[in-house]
Amino acid sequence: MKLKTHFVFSIGLLTLASSFFGFSLIISAIISVLGNTLIDRLGHKEISTRYGKIPVRTPLTHTLPRSVFWGLISSMPVIIVLGLAYGMLNTKILTALIDGILVGPSHMLLDVFTENGIYVKRNGKWKRVALAHFSYDSSLINGLAIVLGIIMIFAAMELHH
Repeated sequence: MKLKTHFVFSIGLLTLASSFFGFSLIISAIISVLGNTLIDRLGHKEISTRYGKIPVRTPLTHTLPRSVFWGLISSMPVIIVLGLAYGMLNTKILTALIDGILVGPSHMLLDVFTENGIYVKRNGKWKRVALAHFSYDSSLINGLAIVLGIIMIFAAMELHH
């Protein structure tokens, strides 16, 4: 999926999940941008082929357990700033922690529907797994994920009020 699609979908999912503990669209948006950017920047590389360079994903970030780790790492600056501003025991910290845990799996959820999928370890080797084989830049699938993200944002707002 495109990075902007990851941003919108994750903002929706993170806001919806954390709305049960303390609604913060801003915290969810910051962690979505940080987490998805980190996962894509560290987890993509270009390889040279006879047809030119092509982008590929790597297991460094595109596995479910590692995506949780990178999501938590990307949320640490937000958690530190919130801790300094509000103290360590408050719902904003809990919101940021939940968002940090979920941003990576949210990224994997979308990527598993693309032709390159995500990585799982089988018999000691990394294998790519895809539930569908949409192109990462498919307008249809990117649009659907963005709409779902927006629906989740509105659902979170309704739950919070």
